[in-house]
Amino acid sequence: MRLDKYLSNYSGLSRKEAKEAIKSGDVLVNSNAVTDPRFTVDEQQNVHLNGMRISPRGPRYYMLHKPEGCVCANTDAQHPTVIGLFSEEDDFMELHVAGRLDMDTTGLVLITDDGQWSHRITSPKHKMPKRYQVTLEAPIAANAAELFAEGVLLRNEHKRTRPAQLNVINPHQVELTIYEGKYHQVKRMFAAIGNHVTALHRARIGDLCLDPNLHPGEYRPLTQEEIISLS
Repeated sequence: MRLDKYLSNYSGLSRKEAKEAIKSGDVLVNSNAVTDPRFTVDEQQNVHLNGMRISPRGPRYYMLHKPEGCVCANTDAQHPTVIGLFSEEDDFMELHVAGRLDMDTTGLVLITDDGQWSHRITSPKHKMPKRYQVTLEAPIAANAAELFAEGVLLRNEHKRTRPAQLNVINPHQVELTIYEGKYHQVKRMFAAIGNHVTALHRARIGDLCLDPNLHPGEYRPLTQEEIISLS
């Protein structure tokens, strides 16, 4: 999309005003001044007008590398929140988490303002697979994969978990793929077979893997292909 059209669509300026602002050097694209109204931009680029971020209105979709010690909430009186990491985005408090992680769990979190999309991801009936990298206190039991494939009975539950897939990396490191999202489920599953999780990291949701270029606390918009893959 031409830069002047982008500004007129999303900033409230007329096409003529947008061209004048660009030619005056008031517009930055990815922190670089652009003075050609014909310059092509897309919705993934950062466009600023006089220091204000100009972004397309409509649904937003992000992947976040959640750091440890951050809660999956919009506000919290005692701890930093994942939504607080988006404070530079317009109307960031309208965003929400599509699939929470515990405070001490790291990894892939999806952030959006599209309620229907997040419901499709988190609804148990869609059985969205989620893969976790798990560090264990004790060596993994020889029959753990078989037990998880059959489903285990969690404490205070009356129904077994759905079948889950366990891949053993070494006696203390495993990958677990589950198809539901009960409260503290991964930790409770290992507790049910007599082990204790010392570290937990979500690496994948559906076909979407955490971007290896994202450091803890960093995020990026999802591509259109990634959004569709989770729909």
